[in-house]
Amino acid sequence: MATYITRRLMMMIPTLIGITFLIFMLIALSPGGIGAALRASGGSVSAEGGGSRAQQEAYLEDRYGLDSPPPVQYVRWLARISPIKFGTRSQELPNGEVIASPRAIRQPHMWEWFADKLPVGEAAPLKLEGELTEDKRLRIYSDAAADYARARFRFVGEQAELLQSLGRYAKATGQAALVDYRGNPDLGELVRSKDDGAAWAELKIQGDKTLTAYAEAVAARATLDAVFDARLFTQVGVPIIPAVVSVAWPDLGNSMTRGQPVINLITTALPVTLLLNLIAFPIIYFIASPCGMLAAVKQGRWQDVAMGSLIVALWSVPTVWAGVMCLGYLASNQYLGLFPVGGLHDNASATFRFLPSFDADGDFARGYLLDTLWHIALPVLCLVYGGFAVLSKQTRAAMLENFSADYVRTAKAKGVAPRNIIVKHVLRNSLLPLITMFASVFPAMLAGSVVIERIFSIPGMGSMVIESIYLRDREVLLANTLMIAAVNLLALLLADILYALADPRISYK
Repeated sequence: MATYITRRLMMMIPTLIGITFLIFMLIALSPGGIGAALRASGGSVSAEGGGSRAQQEAYLEDRYGLDSPPPVQYVRWLARISPIKFGTRSQELPNGEVIASPRAIRQPHMWEWFADKLPVGEAAPLKLEGELTEDKRLRIYSDAAADYARARFRFVGEQAELLQSLGRYAKATGQAALVDYRGNPDLGELVRSKDDGAAWAELKIQGDKTLTAYAEAVAARATLDAVFDARLFTQVGVPIIPAVVSVAWPDLGNSMTRGQPVINLITTALPVTLLLNLIAFPIIYFIASPCGMLAAVKQGRWQDVAMGSLIVALWSVPTVWAGVMCLGYLASNQYLGLFPVGGLHDNASATFRFLPSFDADGDFARGYLLDTLWHIALPVLCLVYGGFAVLSKQTRAAMLENFSADYVRTAKAKGVAPRNIIVKHVLRNSLLPLITMFASVFPAMLAGSVVIERIFSIPGMGSMVIESIYLRDREVLLANTLMIAAVNLLALLLADILYALADPRISYK
């Protein structure tokens, strides 16, 4: 068994790589590619110093590495989420964000045309005197990071303008065939003309501005690198070979559209989805399994027919329609108004006691726990009713198959009590299909129900994933894909282990 489990765990690694690569490429090949919504909205570039639309798009591509080919972007993401890290260890800010040494700055386009050598800016001196409290360390890093972001934005913007100027220069010097539809020339084929007219004068001005911005960006990067080397914050992971190899938790990155660490978004939404599903799925099993057993025992009788008809009728009701009807009749004040229309808590729930109680005037106060149950009653109802049919019918079919087996006839011939035949023999041998269904519960618990969460305004995993799909937020989508795929594979492994425990005939030796 240990060898089998180890082999299965090792096989999960290439499987997860294949799944995440497929999702990554689907995002990259979709209209607009990765970060399409980010480019359309301009992201958070306005805080970096404004600039033209072309400059903003160039900065976003530089900031998130969108200007590299998709396979290169995927390899970078894979290196970040891998538990084995190479190079200098990253550091963790108080808010949970993981920071690394700043990336190198690309050299300006065709800089040899404008200078004999690249300018090198001088880093600002780093002052670390006095007591370095957490607030002071954070302020030092934030100031250096902001200065570097502004300087890099200016350089990337000037670089984008330089590329456009090179395109205009190519057209003015008879090299229009090298310019694409966006006005960018093929730099590998572009040659400088001996004509020093107006086209060259305009290009020279832009080239000098780009070199100046480059020097400022290099100096700002050196300052930020010095702050990083000062190790003002806790280093992430455990070193294996110092400054070469270390082991750390996967870094899920920052959301492109929300500007927050992805792990913080998941830890906020996941408990909400788990709360709903940890209540809904036990209800499904506690009701559907006994119903399926009773239907199998009473096969062909009125109990079997009535129960089967009711459960199939419930399964036929669309979840969207059921949710809207619950809101319209059970929650709306125009009708019954028995439940809240959305959310998980009352607006004043922060002031509630945990358990129900009576106040000084003798009025009943439902408390935080009862208020939560009151808010999730309708969402849980919509989650459970559709699951009754599949599980109960599966239980009934599995038990009917075993009722006709030879060992059941032998047990009846020996005079074994019918109750013992059902519980100890038939039910146990009918567990394999139920275990298979149980293994699919875990990924569903993490993925959440998009329909239910949308209808009842619940900020769970389903809502977060669907919003990330609309915005093509690469980091959030890949993090959720990785998490759900890993849990799915582990659930399948758990199902195999439960098979061996439920049926002694199954062995993995």
